Order: sequence, then structure tokens, then C-alpha cells
Amino acid sequence: MTDLVLRNVHRDGRLVDVRIAGGVVAAFGEPGTLPGEVIDGHGGHLLPGLVDAHVHMQQWASSRRRIPLGEAKSAVEAVELVRGAAQDWVFGANFVDGLWPDAPHKDLLEAALPGRKVALFSADLHTLWLSPAALKEVGVDHPTGVLVEAECMAVTARLPAGDPDAWVLEATDAAAARGVTKIVDYELTDTIADWQRRLAIRTPSVRVAAVIAKHLLEPAIERGYRTGAVVPGSDGLLTVGPYKLFVDGSLNTRTAFCHDAYDGDGHGVVVVPPEELMPLMRRAWENGIVPAVHAIGDHANQIALDAFETVGCRGRIEHAQLVSERDLPRFAQLGVIASVQPAHAPDDRDVADRHWAGRTGRAFPYQSLLATGATLEIGSDAPVSPLDPWDGIASAVTRTDDDRPAWHPEQRIPLEVALAAACGGRSSVEVGDVADLLVAERDPCRGELRDMPIVLTMVGGRTTHG
Repeated sequence: MTDLVLRNVHRDGRLVDVRIAGGVVAAFGEPGTLPGEVIDGHGGHLLPGLVDAHVHMQQWASSRRRIPLGEAKSAVEAVELVRGAAQDWVFGANFVDGLWPDAPHKDLLEAALPGRKVALFSADLHTLWLSPAALKEVGVDHPTGVLVEAECMAVTARLPAGDPDAWVLEATDAAAARGVTKIVDYELTDTIADWQRRLAIRTPSVRVAAVIAKHLLEPAIERGYRTGAVVPGSDGLLTVGPYKLFVDGSLNTRTAFCHDAYDGDGHGVVVVPPEELMPLMRRAWENGIVPAVHAIGDHANQIALDAFETVGCRGRIEHAQLVSERDLPRFAQLGVIASVQPAHAPDDRDVADRHWAGRTGRAFPYQSLLATGATLEIGSDAPVSPLDPWDGIASAVTRTDDDRPAWHPEQRIPLEVALAAACGGRSSVEVGDVADLLVAERDPCRGELRDMPIVLTMVGGRTTHG
């Protein structure tokens, strides 16, 4: 492989050239002094490549083709947004019904699109709203057509998916255009097999850590998979991810499991109770597979932390959106990574103010976790939020994404911490690093973060954007 020279980029405040040999950063030098095939960095700012630590890749790729429903203020408005659709299957995405004055129902869809197959996804992916024709097509008899949690996810897997591999590979190109060099894919399918199939089609523009779904633990053990191991034949682009388990649901669906009740009516839902959770975590850990536990409500986070402590293993809690004061220090004490999605905080602030009233000072508690020594990793949870770590970085730093004042500004974290959390823990580019790099047009310390222009992205020295 010919040595590359990334010329004319800013590092530590000065212009340098970067020599890349064998996919690794080999040297830094004064501009124009290093030999090799030149790639012009146009004076941009050199950073480690971004890592989106939580993505549902096939759903994100599909969501990019669905009718956006995020602006709907009611079920009736959501129906109006899809009324004119002409496709055989009508797909909509990103509705947020936690603040709606009315309730979604299959009859509303039937009245607007009689006899049509309609499937609308909530922003958090925990609710699926189907028309009568869609219900019939997937073989489900349901009184309202509004499916939540396990029922939602089971039916989602049975919906038509178009050309998912082509769409997913195209979505990796879009991710690279935002400086992303790696994703962790949390689809609940056999993601390793899915990505092996895609690699046979063409090389994706990002590295992938493929998560093991709950029902696939035993096959994963039989195949000898270990978290972090490179999957053979993938040229280092595909690794085995963690083992995904759910404790609870979500805030918008009011299924996040909380100590306090929702408006005096229920505390949420426990998806995998402790007596089932702990043996699964132990089985995974004993076989080299790291647990990643979905926990959103404060009681769910307590259950997850208790399980990590009892099993005696390390791992990850995905989301950690509401955490009790007494549980905040336990992340660091137990070596549990807080895998968080800061873009959700401004997205969900109004829903949280309504349904977690009086508790939002410890909602999305990034600074509180940081102060106790916890390790944060930033993801998007795409398609819940766009696959764009700059959006998450900006939300972590500002706690707002519109003209309103910051929501609980005491939970903001410093930019350098947010950048490292979005770069897989890397805070700089050093000699010996794998050349997973990005060049940003401007210094992240100056100016708007969300619309950051990307000059160049590299994965192992291979240009994937720019």
C-alpha cells in the first residue's frame, strides 16, 4: 500500500502534514516535507473519526425513506401528513404521541386511507400504529392497531423492508459524510450475518460492531463469538458487539420503568425481570460477551446496576435517561459505561417535563454521571435521532436545539469531553493510531457544531468521504 500524506491540516493549533502507512498514522511533519501520495486537507482541523455508539442501522436506512411525522401535534395531524401517499405500503416515522391531546387508533387511518396498508413508527421505535389492512397483512388482530414494546418489535420484523442491504450501505456513505468511521449496530436481527452479506456486496464506509440480540446468545456462543473480536473475512471492518438486553421500555410510550407512577397510573413496564436478566448476563460474560442493558427509567437503571453488581461483570447501560441520586456513582464503581444519546434531551424535554415532573434535574444526567467518574459514550439511537454525532455533541454541550434556553444547563458537559465521548474515547490523533480520521472545515471550539462541514473522512487510511 502506498504511503499517503494528508497535507495542510490543523493539529494542536498549527498546520501539519500527516503520513499514513499501512492504515496507521506514521508521522507528523511540517507542510510539504513528507513524501507520499498527497491528499489535500484544505486547512481543516484533524480529529479522530466519530463513533456512533448506538444505531439501529436497517431501521435508520428505512426511516430515511418514510414520511416524517415529527411535527404532528395530534393523531389527527399525523394522519393528515400521510393522507396523500400513493404507495402500496404507506410508512411514516418519528411521531411523538406523549403530548398529543388525542390517541392514535386504526380507525383514524382507515377513515383517511380506506383499505390501505399503513404503518407509522413512533420516534422512540417502541410504538407501531397500523391500519386494519396492515394488521391483516401481518396476521395480527388488535383492538386499536397501536402496538407497543415486544408486540411492536415482533411485528416490525415482519413488515416489508424494500432493498435493505442497498439502503444500509447507502446510509453508511451518509454517515461517513458526517465524519463517522464506526457504528455499533443494535438491530435485533442476526446482525453479524446481515453485515457479512453486505460486505459481500461492497465495502461499507464505516466499521461496524454488530450487537448480539437476546434470542441469539446461544448460537453466538456456539460460533465462538467474543465481544471485540474481528469477524473473519471482514478485513477488520466487522467486529462482534455486546449482548443486548432490555429492562424497560421508553419515556414517550410511558413504559420506562420508574419508581414514581405516571400521572398516578402505572410505573412502566419491566421487559426482562431480574430473575431472567441476571442468568443471561452471567452466561454472556462467562463466554466473553459483554452485556449492554437498555434502561431508561430510574427503577430500570437500579435493576440493571444491581444485576451488574450481582453478576460481577462490566458492561454498558444504554440510555440511562433517568437515574436516582443514589445510583449515579454506581456506574463508575461497577465499571459500567453510560451509553447515552444527548440529542434525546432537547427532543424529549417537553415529554419529560410532563411525565417526569419534579424529577427532570436527574434526567439525562450527563454532568452528574461525569462528576462521579463515569465513562460516557455518545450515540444517536438512529432513527430516534439522526445518525449524526455532531447533533449529539451539540446537545450535550448546550442542552438545547432551538431558541429556548438550555434545559437543565447544570447537566451540560465540556466540549472536549463530549468530543471524546463521540470518538470512542479518543481525544486526539497520535502516531500509531489507526487512521480512522476526519477533517472538519472549522475548529469545533469555534462556531456552530450541528452544521459542521466535513472536508474528509478516512477509515484505516481509506478515504470514505471527500
